[in-house]
Amino acid sequence: MIYRKTLPNGLRIIGETMENYRSVSIGCWVKAGTIYENHALSGGQTLEAGTECGISHFIEHMLFKGTEKHSAEELAELMDLLGGNMNAFTSKDCTCFYAKVTEDSLREAVELIAEIVCTSKLDKDDIEREKGVVLEEISMNNDTPEDVVHEALCSLYYAGDPLAYPVLGSEESVGAFSREMIRAYMASVYRPQNVVIAAAGNFDFDALVRAVESSFDFSGIENAKDCRAGTAVLGALGASDTRFDFIEKDIEQMHIALAFPGFSYVSTGYYPLLVLNNIVGGSMSSRLFQSIRERSGMAYSVYSSPSSYNNSGYFTLYAGTGEKQAAKVLEMMLDEYGEILKNGVTSDEIERSKRQIRTAFILGRENSSSHASSLGRRELFGLPHRSDDETLALIDGVSADDVHAILPEVCAFSKMRAVAVGRLERSRGELLELLKSR
Repeated sequence: MIYRKTLPNGLRIIGETMENYRSVSIGCWVKAGTIYENHALSGGQTLEAGTECGISHFIEHMLFKGTEKHSAEELAELMDLLGGNMNAFTSKDCTCFYAKVTEDSLREAVELIAEIVCTSKLDKDDIEREKGVVLEEISMNNDTPEDVVHEALCSLYYAGDPLAYPVLGSEESVGAFSREMIRAYMASVYRPQNVVIAAAGNFDFDALVRAVESSFDFSGIENAKDCRAGTAVLGALGASDTRFDFIEKDIEQMHIALAFPGFSYVSTGYYPLLVLNNIVGGSMSSRLFQSIRERSGMAYSVYSSPSSYNNSGYFTLYAGTGEKQAAKVLEMMLDEYGEILKNGVTSDEIERSKRQIRTAFILGRENSSSHASSLGRRELFGLPHRSDDETLALIDGVSADDVHAILPEVCAFSKMRAVAVGRLERSRGELLELLKSR
């Protein structure tokens, strides 16, 4: 059973009661992510000091560094006393603080999340120390070529849009964060009407509402001066004609990623693309996996993956391989995808894919965290709430005609973007020639 309540200040509470569970998962979802930040680039397309890029993620870190009542160490002890787990994440479009506890600890979990979100000290010394932590996180990602290629691909595909910017920010932007910037940003986005409290599991909804009403007080945030410089700078990268990007790194493998048009969460093409994904590279029986890994032995990691947002999406093909065979692997990726555009997919592939998606969905729903996450995200962005049976019906309802209808869009080579990361000195020309030929 799903319950909803909107408080007078605009904060939304949504919950799904699951009587056969002994756990309860709760999340505080905030419209604070990359797309809400101000972005600015220098002439060399480096994020300038003073931009807010990465500030949503930085705030996520800072809110665990101490509140008006408890130090960071005391907060950690309180989290451990709950006996469950508590954490947070930041994405392109939201930040979420979440906990999973037993049914008798829900109120304590709500109070702790509220304390972290609403009453953090944001101490200046803590801010300077945490900059070092986040800069190390950026360095760690830069040392992970697969992360580099996917971040660069997203940036290339969404050039000119806030979705292009990295969640972590840059050394320049993070290094320039101040307490005043943080408080101003929080005053603009950490508002009750931008927040959803979502819970799923064994709990009483009325008790949840009472706990939220007595714990979440945004007055301290709202009273901070909102002195932001303005809104996000759309088109900061410009409407680039560049379709391909090559990043030189002295590493053993070449990492190749291709992006094609995808669909938003609410698009009619969303579920057909999920079905197509399993056929292309989303499963062990997929065409890319069988062709490049199993029959040719040219890559260990090869896959496809859709990325969806509220108003857009893209579809990625990826392979990691040795420099000497990188061009051949790219050619095979392009050929396999071109074959799908030309001749479509089989009914057997579609049915197998639908069964895989159906089973994965059912298995994934056998925990309270999955339910709470779905509730929170959907409520935050005004997406329709569906029962499990309604979602399964949408999966089962995908037909061969539905999949073939999206092929001209998702296989549009004229809209393809590509990134390669690795030792490119000898292979750049050959890779570029292959990409241009499509």
